[in-house]
Amino acid sequence: MKRTTFYKYSVAIVLVLLGIIVACEKRLDKTNPSYPDLGSYFKNSEELLRGTNSVYSIYHGGWLVGREWFFVEDLRSDEFAAGGGQLEVPRAQILNGNTTPDNAVMGDVWRGWYTVIHRANTVIANGPNVTDNAALRDRCLAEAKFFRGVAYFELLYKWGPVPLYLQPVTAANQFQPRAPEAEVYNQIIRDLKEAAAVLPLSYGTEDRGRATKGAANAMLGRVYMQKGDYDSAKTALLAVVNSNQYSINIPYLNNFLEETEFNPESIFEAVYFQNIPNQFNWGGTGDDPSQSQGTVRNQEYSPIAWRNLIPSNKYLEEFEKTSQGAAKTDPRFKMSVYETGDLFNNNESQITDANQNGNSSVVHGVQRKISWRKFTIIYKHPVADRAGGGNNQRIIRLAEVLLMLAECENELGNFSAAVGYLNQVRDRPGVEMPHYPTAQFPTGNKQQITRAIMHEKMVELGGEEIRNRDIIRWRKKGYFTTDPLPYFRANRDELLPIPQAEIDNNPELGARGIARQNRGY
Repeated sequence: MKRTTFYKYSVAIVLVLLGIIVACEKRLDKTNPSYPDLGSYFKNSEELLRGTNSVYSIYHGGWLVGREWFFVEDLRSDEFAAGGGQLEVPRAQILNGNTTPDNAVMGDVWRGWYTVIHRANTVIANGPNVTDNAALRDRCLAEAKFFRGVAYFELLYKWGPVPLYLQPVTAANQFQPRAPEAEVYNQIIRDLKEAAAVLPLSYGTEDRGRATKGAANAMLGRVYMQKGDYDSAKTALLAVVNSNQYSINIPYLNNFLEETEFNPESIFEAVYFQNIPNQFNWGGTGDDPSQSQGTVRNQEYSPIAWRNLIPSNKYLEEFEKTSQGAAKTDPRFKMSVYETGDLFNNNESQITDANQNGNSSVVHGVQRKISWRKFTIIYKHPVADRAGGGNNQRIIRLAEVLLMLAECENELGNFSAAVGYLNQVRDRPGVEMPHYPTAQFPTGNKQQITRAIMHEKMVELGGEEIRNRDIIRWRKKGYFTTDPLPYFRANRDELLPIPQAEIDNNPELGARGIARQNRGY
């Protein structure tokens, strides 16, 4: 059972981070004396730590990793399909390519990332004033920079140029315009490099889940790859591998079970706790101090629950199978999805067509009901409608780092090294797929290796909120003969629309000559 406790903190500090509280008098510049303000808080390292913890709080909340973040990633991926007519309109809009600027799901993710940025900026701005514990102060500053870098990266690849805030907003007129992508990239890289230079390699049990040096370098590798700088990406990713902190030699399924959180492959994960009674902070911030933070993912995707999204036919057909001419059937298929006839609830119950709500899949011409298994909890419970589930969301694991290195080496012309990284992933205990090249996936040139990388990333990392970013990067490089998204329209669907609320409320949005709204919206 996890013992991480830093998530179970009081979030009274959030009242400070929300800005000036207006008193109920005609003079609107007064603050409420019942609450601390920025002038009286952050006087010591304990207060700075609470501010840092508030960044984790919003990151894990329902606007971001606890709910809407995984939807926005997955709905723009060809690994997912609608589970049925129960999929709510804002989510169906994104899945079908009809996203409008007032889409509530997208707007929550935008708001969530800017809340992360505001809270991180508050820590970064006030941290230098703390002198009682320099080591803790510096670590808090590094954690805040890590999250600010992550937030801007998430905003950048989804929305393109975005407003760049590097100081806490303390007044209603401190709007920022959209900044050029190059400027945002430079800030992201600066933040992650500075974080990696200070963050520890690991933590004790009570602090597991905090950002580490490995997490910062892995994120930096993601950023450089998306920017197209494969040399720099390789350097950052090799720093993760050469740290000797992580291992691929664990069972594949251990990456998705509650009992095997913080395993040797895990580089960064969002920590959750099961709420009893089952509750979820639907408000989005995750700041309710009366309950532990949970994730609603298991209820959204599980076969014995809402089943709002299911694996796409394309994803299901991507796995190598002997029935389709492969030398071995990929065992990761059965560890990634459930299908009718599979056992759950500690092998005491069986999945049927009837208890899988909604649509069927068609796999190699055969119709059947298939649902996601990754991160769901019915493997040990009879039902999955346990909003506020406690299974940690793995954000980065070593397999992704190795597959990113394969892409880097392939782009740099080191083809043998690229294939070697692919085969390290296939060598995992319990997977042990035949090495590349295979009859289905030759690796004689860059184009063939690219196809093998695309295949391996999908079967290894499917459903883990990575594919959307890959599609964006590979589309720019011209690696698709047919776009993976059937609705895709050039000069529109590369990016999401800027939320209407931002356009309405930010008069400076287009002040630097960048259009207030993305093309096509």
